[in-house]
Amino acid sequence: MSELVSERIREHAERLRLTHLAETAEQLIARAEEAEMGYRELLDLALEEEVGVREGRRFRNALKLSGLPHHKGLDEFDFAFQPQLDARKVRDLATLAFVTGKGNVCLLGPPGVGKTHIAVGLAIAACQAGFSVYFTSLDDMVRNLREAESTGRFAKKLQTYLKPAVLVLDEVGYLPLSRAEGNMVFQLVSRRYERGSIILTSNKTFGEMGQVFGDEVLASAILDRLLHHAEVISINGPSYRLKDRMLEQREGGDGRLQS
Repeated sequence: MSELVSERIREHAERLRLTHLAETAEQLIARAEEAEMGYRELLDLALEEEVGVREGRRFRNALKLSGLPHHKGLDEFDFAFQPQLDARKVRDLATLAFVTGKGNVCLLGPPGVGKTHIAVGLAIAACQAGFSVYFTSLDDMVRNLREAESTGRFAKKLQTYLKPAVLVLDEVGYLPLSRAEGNMVFQLVSRRYERGSIILTSNKTFGEMGQVFGDEVLASAILDRLLHHAEVISINGPSYRLKDRMLEQREGGDGRLQS
């Protein structure tokens, strides 16, 4: 009789697409018997594990679709190396209040100080919380939009960058844009304004954005919308990449830097 019941549980679980329960029902029952669980505790355990498996699968899929360059979270960020950076403020951002409030985050500073790492860490936290995320450099986005415009697909391609709850725009300012390209960025920022969050990294100050977007008036219009609901973090410290390079050049046990 117990075998018939076990088979029926498995079949019902499969029909309900409770795949984890279908595969582990016997193990869950054995654990419940060993721990002398009540009926409610067993049901709670079964549902909790099913939800955990589904959430894990959803999170992995979200990371694949996000385009993130790596999956290093904020727990791997070396705050001690950037003592001027307010670690508490960064960790507060990881609570994602800016995402639920449709606000933005701007991370400014010279190359190598960890701007992209923080942006990715916040994006991973958003993925874990169930928000959709997409990562792109500004140059890649503009190139894709420009190509789409040449074939009459601009509006459709723009949706790629409008749909996610969190859009990470990396490396803003590394290459200057034409006025037409700056206008594409304006359309994106304007359409996302108070509808979705942007995490932006840049090696430029806001005063230099006129050079980036090809027009001072256009840059002002972009910044007006971008900064209205934004947290701004400036990182002015040493480069992690130079630090890693120096460590790679250390040889032997005496800790001396080799030439």
